[in-house]
Amino acid sequence: MHIHEYQAKTLFSHNNIQTPKGILISNTKQASKACSELGGSVWVVKAQVHAGGRGKGGGVILCRSVMEVEVACDKLLGGQLITPQTDAKGLPINQVLVEAGQNIEQELYLGLLIDRQTQKITVLASTEGGMDIEKVASETPDKIIKFGVEPLGALSEKSCAEIAEKLGLNAELTEQFNRALLGLYDIFVQKDVSLIEINPLITTAENTLLALDGKIDFDDNALYRHEDILALRDISQEDEKEMTASEYQLNYISLNGTIGCMVNGAGLAMATMDLIEHHGGSSANFLDVGGGTTAQRVAKAFELIQTEKNVSGVLVNIFGGIVRCDLIAEGILQAIEKVGLNLPIVVRLEGTNAAAGLKLLDESGVAIHTESDLTQAAIKIVELSK
Repeated sequence: MHIHEYQAKTLFSHNNIQTPKGILISNTKQASKACSELGGSVWVVKAQVHAGGRGKGGGVILCRSVMEVEVACDKLLGGQLITPQTDAKGLPINQVLVEAGQNIEQELYLGLLIDRQTQKITVLASTEGGMDIEKVASETPDKIIKFGVEPLGALSEKSCAEIAEKLGLNAELTEQFNRALLGLYDIFVQKDVSLIEINPLITTAENTLLALDGKIDFDDNALYRHEDILALRDISQEDEKEMTASEYQLNYISLNGTIGCMVNGAGLAMATMDLIEHHGGSSANFLDVGGGTTAQRVAKAFELIQTEKNVSGVLVNIFGGIVRCDLIAEGILQAIEKVGLNLPIVVRLEGTNAAAGLKLLDESGVAIHTESDLTQAAIKIVELSK
């Protein structure tokens, strides 16, 4: 689950991480009052959407007068922001964060994530803040500082100081950096975070260290024990189909292809999508119905796939381990009865009650193509979808 920048900064401020003074507004009429409360003569208006690259998309605007702030708010609020991390439609801007301008001396990067290779929580830091950290890592990897924290250990102030030294921070900034990094680590561990980053983390002419931006991604599987975090969810920023899918415990991601996929198991779903691509097709979605799915969830999954405008065919690939293939077949038939069948569909079933499931489909009288071989199923749906 993602949260907005202003929400991340609220968590930061509760954990000894300094942030610029800012005011959240949802109406242009509030802009003048916000500027007055913030003081100064320079402000930054920042669109609050769940996507990076906001500056590149025109979602971060520097203003040197109250009128410019009002114009920026009027331009952003109620619109859609398209960034390199959104689709062509973009995301709705319902709120903007107005912040006081800062006397920036240096822009740093600071983040934590789980490194699956080392199986550690890993601190990433760099003097190249304000840039795409992935680009920095690929083009100048020597500028990325990495430090792994042992799973049963903890991040020490000594380790923080060592990282600060590599960043070239003076004694006063090092003390602030230590507090900020320890605060990030506490949030990461206590709130089951999968990624947290500050980009940029700035030093100012006043010798202060501030989190100019903030991003936090939470592990969806742990949200049941963090009601305070779940309350921060903004469904207006989520894909409608993906949100509906989550209500039915379906893992669904919209893509740009033409063949709808319904598979149980993430690995099998990826293999299915690769086979479709290999034989000349393209996937319209990723959909994992899960190991213990029901006929009702399968029916809902099938409905979701058919609502994709670009879908010209559907491939169902189920390996029955925990799930019974005959239940999958029943769900498919339920969905067809409810929403109709206006697309070619190929069903491949293997495993528990596969024969019974295929027989149920074959004898249903519905125009469904069945296959027991996955390769043949992929070839068939690519052919039919054309």
